[in-house]
Amino acid sequence: MSKIKIFALGGLNEIGKNMYVIEVDKDIFIFDAGLKYAEEKLFGIDYIIPDYSYLKENNQRVRGIFITHGHDENIGALPHILADNPLIPVYAPKFTIDIIKNILEEEKIKAPNLIEINIHSKIEFGNNSVFPIRLTHSMPDTVGYVLNTIDGAIFYTGNFVFDPAMSGNYKTDIGKLAYVGKQGVLCLLSESLYAEKKGFTSPNHRLSSLVKDALRKKPERLIFNIVSANMYRVEELFREISLTDRKIVIMGKRLQNMINDLIDMKYLKFDKNKIGSLNNIQDENVVILISSEKEKPFTSLRRIINGYDKYIKLKESDTVVFLEPIEDGMERLFANISDTIARIGSDMISLSPKKYLQHHASAEDLMLMLDLINPKYYFPVIGDYRYQVANANIAKKLGYNESNIILRTNGEIAEINNGELQDTLNKISNEDVLIDGNSVGDIGELVLKDREMLSDNGIVIISTTLDKKTKNILAGPEVLTRGFVYVKDNSQLISEIQVLAKNVIEKNNNNNYIEYNKIRNLIRDEIGKYLYKETECKPMIITVMLEV
Repeated sequence: MSKIKIFALGGLNEIGKNMYVIEVDKDIFIFDAGLKYAEEKLFGIDYIIPDYSYLKENNQRVRGIFITHGHDENIGALPHILADNPLIPVYAPKFTIDIIKNILEEEKIKAPNLIEINIHSKIEFGNNSVFPIRLTHSMPDTVGYVLNTIDGAIFYTGNFVFDPAMSGNYKTDIGKLAYVGKQGVLCLLSESLYAEKKGFTSPNHRLSSLVKDALRKKPERLIFNIVSANMYRVEELFREISLTDRKIVIMGKRLQNMINDLIDMKYLKFDKNKIGSLNNIQDENVVILISSEKEKPFTSLRRIINGYDKYIKLKESDTVVFLEPIEDGMERLFANISDTIARIGSDMISLSPKKYLQHHASAEDLMLMLDLINPKYYFPVIGDYRYQVANANIAKKLGYNESNIILRTNGEIAEINNGELQDTLNKISNEDVLIDGNSVGDIGELVLKDREMLSDNGIVIISTTLDKKTKNILAGPEVLTRGFVYVKDNSQLISEIQVLAKNVIEKNNNNNYIEYNKIRNLIRDEIGKYLYKETECKPMIITVMLEV
């Protein structure tokens, strides 16, 4: 019998940053290692990854990281993890491994233990084994993982939908799922993002008819925008383009590489002669495909519509088509983009998130997965806590006892000893790791608070020159402001700042000795109170004192 621990380093009570840990006795298995896009309030932060210090502390026990598919939410933390420990084995199907290799090459990270798996082939780890099962998602070769233990199987779905129309490398192996369910499943970890949506996701995730109408009704240049690397959207688009005489131009190196891989690996059937170059970008009926950068949604499109792209400018005759419904939190940014497109005079086609869905499991999909797998314990994962609760309620409707449904947040451990869930709530330390350019994890709360203050109220710099011996003021105080007030229109305010600063310095000159830190704090307090009284703003105040 085994002692099993299941917990998340990321992905619970949030969207993105998926990283789930299953410990079976001394063996540690990691499922996915993703990032989360930073919100606007995290000023200057590019993205967030899980705190993977637990992996570093238990490095010798980690049997591998098992990746379900190649979206940033599932692989985005790998460059950081592998830069710290390049010998950790990473398991994934061929298409996903190729994506990971390309990312690591861009980051110049060497990882010799990238292991391409054969779907539906068991991987042995002593008393335990891992078995990948093909599932349907927006990327080819998406898999869920069955971790077989002596106490029963633990199945992590990752992201999935049920759609019989999606075939080949997108097709779910229903038979394998049913077989696993009949063998006895100890715990099912299933996604929650669309748990509040009724019915099946299919066919509301399909866009072929919309693409066909756009190609038929808009004979001029079309610009299609993909928010994330949704390869099934690409397949739908290319399938419809192949029936026309149009050429397609792919903007962005990463997107080009992924599409070329799709074609070369036979995942996508498309005549490469119909893929144009930058020479075709001004063709009257060309189709242009652009993709957002991973940490900055709509970056490529904004560059085009604002006239900063060196290859393409948006014209009045163009039509911009969004191939993804607008996600929560992107509404304001999307509204600004829509307004700019309207001012240019171009047409725009966007998708309602109520009518068009992404490739995630809705309520009926989740019910079908539960029915096929029939687990003893159910662990809703992937998504905000309200989605996890909605997922748990689905299980209750199917007759699952509340005591057999596991609801946790990041770091909280579910312990299963000898096949029985323990009534404990142990927790490991788990903090977000903030990525700011090349800086990792050292962007603390104080730095973010300073950035927020600068963005809201600007900065006031007070500069004074003192005599080195007497500490008397030789020049200044001079006041420089940025992002606070217009100096020429606020001369009285600036003069009062100078007087206050001068008084503080002179009062604290004790027999030719000055305590500089004390003066800086006093100036900040005095002037901060004055400025808030006069302007109701709290700019950042920096005092500079020089001796000559």
